[in-house]
Amino acid sequence: MKYFLTKILLITLTTIFLISCNAVKRVKESEHLLEKNLIFVDSIESKDIKLSNQLLQQPNSRPAGIPVQLHIYNLASVNRDSLYRDWLKRKPKREKRMTNFFSKKQIDRLGVALSGINNWIKETGEPPSIVDEIKTRRSAKRLQSYFWNNGWFNVETDYTIEKGDDKRATVKYYVKPHQPYFIDSLKTRIDSRVADSIYKINTENSTITSGKQYKTLDIESERERLTTLYRNSGLFHFEKEFIKFDADTINTDHKVNLNLLIKNRPITFGDSTARIPFKVHKISKVNIFTDYSYQNRNKVPKDSTSYRGYNIYGFDKIKFTRKAITNSILITPGEIFKDSDRTITYNQINNLRSFKYPNIQYDVDRDDPTGKNLIANILLTPKKKYSTNVQFDVSTSTIRPFGIGFGGSLLIRNVFRGAEILEISGRGSIGSSADAVDGGQKFFDISEVGADVKLSFPQILFPVRTNSIIPKRMSPTTNIIFGINVQQNIGLDKQNATGIFNYIWKPNKIFTNQIDLVNAQYVRNLNINNYFNIYKNAFSELNGIARQVLDPDSPLFSNPGGDISEAELRIPDGADGFLSESLGANPDEDLNDSQQQEIRNINERKVRLTEDNLIFASSYTFTKNNRENLYDENYSRFKAKIELAGNVLNAISEIAGLKENSNERFDIFGVEFSQYVKTELDYIKHWDLGRKNIIAFRSFGGIAIPYGNANSIPFARSFFGGGTNDNRGWLPYDLGPGSTGGRNEFNEANLKIALNAEYRYNILGGLNGALFIDAGNIWNILDNVEDEEATFSRLDDIQEIAVGSGFGFRYDFDFFVIRLDIGFKTFNPANDVDQRWFKGYNFSEAVYNIGINYPF
Repeated sequence: MKYFLTKILLITLTTIFLISCNAVKRVKESEHLLEKNLIFVDSIESKDIKLSNQLLQQPNSRPAGIPVQLHIYNLASVNRDSLYRDWLKRKPKREKRMTNFFSKKQIDRLGVALSGINNWIKETGEPPSIVDEIKTRRSAKRLQSYFWNNGWFNVETDYTIEKGDDKRATVKYYVKPHQPYFIDSLKTRIDSRVADSIYKINTENSTITSGKQYKTLDIESERERLTTLYRNSGLFHFEKEFIKFDADTINTDHKVNLNLLIKNRPITFGDSTARIPFKVHKISKVNIFTDYSYQNRNKVPKDSTSYRGYNIYGFDKIKFTRKAITNSILITPGEIFKDSDRTITYNQINNLRSFKYPNIQYDVDRDDPTGKNLIANILLTPKKKYSTNVQFDVSTSTIRPFGIGFGGSLLIRNVFRGAEILEISGRGSIGSSADAVDGGQKFFDISEVGADVKLSFPQILFPVRTNSIIPKRMSPTTNIIFGINVQQNIGLDKQNATGIFNYIWKPNKIFTNQIDLVNAQYVRNLNINNYFNIYKNAFSELNGIARQVLDPDSPLFSNPGGDISEAELRIPDGADGFLSESLGANPDEDLNDSQQQEIRNINERKVRLTEDNLIFASSYTFTKNNRENLYDENYSRFKAKIELAGNVLNAISEIAGLKENSNERFDIFGVEFSQYVKTELDYIKHWDLGRKNIIAFRSFGGIAIPYGNANSIPFARSFFGGGTNDNRGWLPYDLGPGSTGGRNEFNEANLKIALNAEYRYNILGGLNGALFIDAGNIWNILDNVEDEEATFSRLDDIQEIAVGSGFGFRYDFDFFVIRLDIGFKTFNPANDVDQRWFKGYNFSEAVYNIGINYPF
């Protein structure tokens, strides 16, 4: 109780200190600190963030209602350098004594250091937002422009500044929109017959609609649409500036009659300007220079070839196959000029990862008397054939309290002269673990080594041509990946081998498709006798039952004849022997039904986690992501995946007439292959509220159902809950399944629901804060787990969704973000019904998550 009161007192005193800080310390007598802006539309206060964003002057930021950055700014001195000099000379002998003790140079450096610290405080803080009537007047004008641009042509705006005696002020803006204007008609006057014909064919896509309220944004969108339309219809010389709109609103009863004006192309001859009609241009030649550089700009190519109308040149011997180069070029000889072809060609060439950013130039073909033909010159500068990368990191986890990781990769471009990319990477780590197999005799007692080989082809490798289904403009890629990983002295000492053959293509910049034709994984456990040393909770439950039913002299105990309360089953033979006896034909008579069920659960999990896995799967993944760039915080992303495993192997086993084993299942090389169907849905949405305030939301749902040759999902393909990117009130693998309370060290299941919501805001500079709520859980469904608390057997089990909430801090280093999130168990379904809400809401039971970058 005393610790709780101490926390409350500390929080209270801190709050009082921050509130008591003088926010107007740097505000002059004739000035006023802007406390808040209020916007009234037709006398009703508006909270529309779009209106607030029009204002040029905003109050100081107030995270948690306190102007923290302003208080930090006020800590700085106005003129630290002069204050230091005044202090130094205030006493006649002070400067002399300090000079004798230090030196004149050191005293000067101290002044510079103090000045630097003072400047840092100023830059970290935020200067007081002083009411500026000029900015206020301009803000009112911006509000007027905003409403005018949205159809309220008769809008009136005004403002008042209410100044208080405490040097604080509130600015109130008043808006009277009056009646809006609606579009009535659109007439066109297009001088060029070619441009007029193209316009009439595509009028149905116009953003200007009769009866719709006027918006300047719609007019601008129509200009963008027409510019794109014309430049993709052969009008090489067309520019957006050629499009003009005028509006007639005189005596129209709040209706707008628009006129679209497009004149012929202006050409300057000396001091005079003439206008000539637009022409539809065609590409007569495409010249590709495969090894262009600034030094080669005036040289004559030494090597040349042609392929399907493309002219390919090299200043040295051409090192790429003709097809590899032309497959990435969407600018086609004989077709009309399209600006979109140039954009897609840029993207295609960049996707090859073999060239620097290309340079594409168009010139009028001088051999064409009509002036309609264009020559496209594509200048490619190859990257270095070889590149390397080295990585090093230090990490900590529940398995490995201290670890050192290292790795490296070699990238080889144009391996087979077809712009292929070969990546060879290796990684390794050594670490320390008190739970290692050797008992921790050495500090670095565990290790892990892995290697991967990835070969990428810039095309779809398939026996049948796929160009009609997946054309080259979709950036098709084929990847062949092999990997191997070996663990020593870690858990069960796994050996993991993977092989992937997949296709990736992008119809546009928003959509991505991926088909894993083959995704094979083989997991071999080398040290299954170490199982009960790893999963100590399971051993503790099994040992507890053994103490209740076995005789103290049982040879299954490591200390037969001793005190039964201290008896320990031998690992592994004692624990395995007790499992065998309890599940055999003659189990101990003292075992009750509950104990037998618990033993079955322990054995089922042990068998599943110690058996070798052979997974032969295929999957399809669809992604829709409309994020423009890394700085776009107003976007959504949807990802759907379906995976099927074991069907091919099952069909082969039946066709080959293989016999089923004692479990009535097929096995290959002594391993029962997995068979299941798995699907995942993942949706992320961000709302940008302005001024670095963001609301982020994520929802995830996944289910994996075993069938045929399996009754469970391999550990590597199952779901888990908790962790820095999931429900942050729980540690990774610590949540669920259901209401079991995380009884195992690594809890996983085959059904998952997760919901996350987060409000992100700026505190000061690169430091950001967040408030979050996470909800979700995992369950077993339609597999071999029979525990009622762990399974999702009826709709009421949705009440077992766990809720975590908390707050976090993030520091943005521009190239990455380091994150600390503090999560509390807000609703814990593992507790008794009356103890589920807010019983883990204290710092001693909080989970501290450290991560890199944002969780979603």
